[in-house]
Amino acid sequence: MSTNLSQAKLIVVKVGSSLVTAEGRGIDQDALNNWANQIAQIKSTGTDVILVSSGAIAEGVKRLGWVKRPTAINELQAAAAVGQMGIAQAYERAFSAHQLHTAQILLTHEDLSDRTRYLNARSTLKTLLNQNIVPVVNENDTVTTDEIKLGDNDTLGALVTNLVDADALVILTDQRGLYDSDPRKNPDAQFISEISATHPELENMAGGAGTGVGTGGMYTKVLAAKRAALSGANTVVASGRESQVLQRLCAGQSIGTLFTSEFSRVNARKQWLLGHIQISGSVNIDAGAQRALLEKNGSLLPVGCVRVNGHFHRGELIAVLNEQGREVARGLANYSSVETAKIVRCHANEIAEKLGFAFEDELIHRDNLALYL
Repeated sequence: MSTNLSQAKLIVVKVGSSLVTAEGRGIDQDALNNWANQIAQIKSTGTDVILVSSGAIAEGVKRLGWVKRPTAINELQAAAAVGQMGIAQAYERAFSAHQLHTAQILLTHEDLSDRTRYLNARSTLKTLLNQNIVPVVNENDTVTTDEIKLGDNDTLGALVTNLVDADALVILTDQRGLYDSDPRKNPDAQFISEISATHPELENMAGGAGTGVGTGGMYTKVLAAKRAALSGANTVVASGRESQVLQRLCAGQSIGTLFTSEFSRVNARKQWLLGHIQISGSVNIDAGAQRALLEKNGSLLPVGCVRVNGHFHRGELIAVLNEQGREVARGLANYSSVETAKIVRCHANEIAEKLGFAFEDELIHRDNLALYL
């Protein structure tokens, strides 16, 4: 993909609290109408968008008549519960003017660390996009605890970017982008228009707190860019006050700071699958399945499996062993070990007959498979 966003087919856009709640005074319907208009224009050119929106707690605080954002977890959870109703209604109203439906997706970090819930969330988002619906994602602040303390929808944006294999993450904020030092303290601070997401000094450059409305500063945005880069996605951090910022970014203009990824998408997925997750079990495959994986870059089908080893759940990482017991690949299983044992040697059209249901035709899809070459 080009380093700018002109070739992006799927982007995740994170909009900060101050850009949707009139600096904490409650939902700004005009602002939401603006985001809906820009996203509708982008979608009309063939680029899909997932929106990650902050603002539920700020809106809840306003609706409850509280003077300032509380610190008690139970009060934050209550504010989120009240505010989420308003945010969902306001976005549906904004997008309906463009004949677009929205869907509210509430996630916690735990949802994206559990493999089964990870796959289910991915499937849901992909289905919504295929139906031309705009997913509006927020952290499920009504049930989370540590996540509320972090106030980290920047990280959530990066996790969603990785989840759906998006081409880019756009973080819109009330700041222009990254400087080499804090411009509030150093009048000679230099603005950085482009930098590698793996630059060793990034975190030092981004030191400092956020605004009073949200709780993330440039530091959390840099960490988000680093996380998004692991799946091969570039990140742009830009001011949401820029006129038509999303349309201009998708047209290839340079706005804000572009954090470039050093990883290709394939290599990033290999790095994740091969190096960072404990294996739950394994399957042995025949020579034909091994050739399909190694020579044809195919998915692993149940018909090529000859044995199931260990105990694993849907979505967990398993090893793929050849007939001699050597590991040739690993990936995320679409079926549990019990289910897999029932469909060994089965063709795709036999899965539903054996199980009474069918998640996927493949035991491991090639997108979730890493090979030992």
